[in-house]
Amino acid sequence: MLVSYPPERKNIKTINLQAACLKILLKDKIILTNDHFVYASGRHGDTYVNKDSLYLHPKDVSNFCRLIAKHFRHKKIDVVVAPAIGGIPLCQWVAYHLSQMKGKEILAAYVEKEKGQFRFKRGYEEKIKGHSVLIVDDVITKGGTIRKVIKSVKAAGGKICGLAIIWNRENMTSKKIGSPPEIFSLIKLSLPSWKAKECPLCKNKIPINTNVGRGKEYLAKKK
Repeated sequence: MLVSYPPERKNIKTINLQAACLKILLKDKIILTNDHFVYASGRHGDTYVNKDSLYLHPKDVSNFCRLIAKHFRHKKIDVVVAPAIGGIPLCQWVAYHLSQMKGKEILAAYVEKEKGQFRFKRGYEEKIKGHSVLIVDDVITKGGTIRKVIKSVKAAGGKICGLAIIWNRENMTSKKIGSPPEIFSLIKLSLPSWKAKECPLCKNKIPINTNVGRGKEYLAKKK
């Protein structure tokens, strides 16, 4: 069951946009429901956002990124940055659509994971220093990854002007993350989850899905 945030936090335009985006994700079978999943955090739930499947549908990725670009089109943006690997198509498409809307080239760069942190490689950091940066990613839960990306952008001398997310699962805000000045989410929808020892699905002996998520690793550790 999908649980939304309180309706008073949304206007009609936002609700319609979210509904349209959810319809696309359901069509592409990116949202999996009525099953038993183990998330990267170790918590269990009955709904899973299989974000990797989104990238099988470049037209839909482009459309999502066009919506993000449209929202930020009036802001000063020089570079769009995302975490590798999943965020690479997003920064490319958002930068492309922003370039079309602004009539000038907007660059796309990504940070790569190294020893638990994200760093710019391939000379990309030279394009960050002194420039306005929009950070993009597909899903945000507790904000751990985004905080690391923010840290890498600031270390490279970039000025963060905003953060764009396709799915905001835990109502993360700028205040909770500590930066940037604005977070824009196409979908802001919470998913119920439980600690393993409190999971009602486990208590009801519903089999754990081992095809997506961390179910396979969880069961292996239990053995």
